[in-house]
Amino acid sequence: MADKSFLGAGMKFPPQVNPATGRFMVSTDRISVKESVYLILMTQKTERWVRPDFGSRLMSYTFMDTSATMLNIVAREITEDILSKEPRVADVMVDIDPNVKNGCLIVNIDYRIIADNTRDNLVFPFYLNVTMEEEQDETYR
Repeated sequence: MADKSFLGAGMKFPPQVNPATGRFMVSTDRISVKESVYLILMTQKTERWVRPDFGSRLMSYTFMDTSATMLNIVAREITEDILSKEPRVADVMVDIDPNVKNGCLIVNIDYRIIADNTRDNLVFPFYLNVTMEEEQDETYR
């Protein structure tokens, strides 16, 4: 099996503790890259005081109009955010399914990991109008 240490290792997201050792779990290889892309999307810009430019503005589109123009704007912004914040990926293609199902847009993110020239993808559900009651109902079902 090829050595993939060049992709790095980092703390698993969301943070998890190994019950056997009591240490934080780490993710490596492709999983580390995928978690990094997810973290970029889930972090609102200016949320981190030390790095205010890290993240995306995706959550500011929560109650947006789902016209083709807006979906293209969001897709372009996601592409630019990933390319500027994740140096291990290239050829990012974002496709947003225009059919809203239960207030959710499906965002397909396809990218190439530069170091080993392999393709990977992330399917990201983006909820347009979820209220706190709906989130709580989903949690307790």
